Amino acid sequence: MKRLLAAFGMALLLASCASNGRPNDRERFLRAAGKPVANPSDIVKAELAFARLAREEGQWTAFRETAAADAIMFTPELVNAQVWLKGKADPSQATEWQAHKIFMSCDGSMGVATGAWQGASGGTGYFTTIWQKQDAESRRQRGKDVEWKWIFDHGVPLDKPLAEPDFVTTRVASCTKGMPTASAAAPSGEKIKSGFSADRTMFWSAESSADKSRSILVRVWDGSAWEDVIFDDVAAPIK
Repeated sequence: MKRLLAAFGMALLLASCASNGRPNDRERFLRAAGKPVANPSDIVKAELAFARLAREEGQWTAFRETAAADAIMFTPELVNAQVWLKGKADPSQATEWQAHKIFMSCDGSMGVATGAWQGASGGTGYFTTIWQKQDAESRRQRGKDVEWKWIFDHGVPLDKPLAEPDFVTTRVASCTKGMPTASAAAPSGEKIKSGFSADRTMFWSAESSADKSRSILVRVWDGSAWEDVIFDDVAAPIK
């Protein structure tokens, strides 16, 4: 069993809810108070721009340009993305992908997209990408647009394509304070990386094993407890 399971356990899968794109009372209140506001459409836009860049400029070029300096990915080992991507030639045709679900921290500093991908050679699967807002306050003071970079990415092949949803569903973590003290630790090492959103209402952990199996866990604070919204436990590749 993975160490991240030992550390955090398993909880019920969080039911996502559809967003109608209009600000709710909480968003209006936070905006009026000058506080950070979660906007899941930021992640939808980031994913669309990412996929478009891959089509127009090349797949690995797009990955390099949108990744943070310390971004990580499974290859299937856990590696620094910029190191692994450096000098990697773009394929003649990029993989296509579409976000199906978006999860976001209460303050909007971190978001997670998961959905389907389709390879140029006919393969299909699902992906999970974690996005982090870059120097938001500094950019705001300088009159710059918000910038997002991904800090984790992985894709897993499937025998059958994911069913396409009618619309992208979203979920924002609760802004209720009082997270348990057990949430304070974010383990990190050669084979495991983890972190919190700036307001600590979202947690993620990625781990690879010696046999090349791997796992990714994403949790959000629901107001009274942590809930697992993504847990991928991927077996080692068949030799």
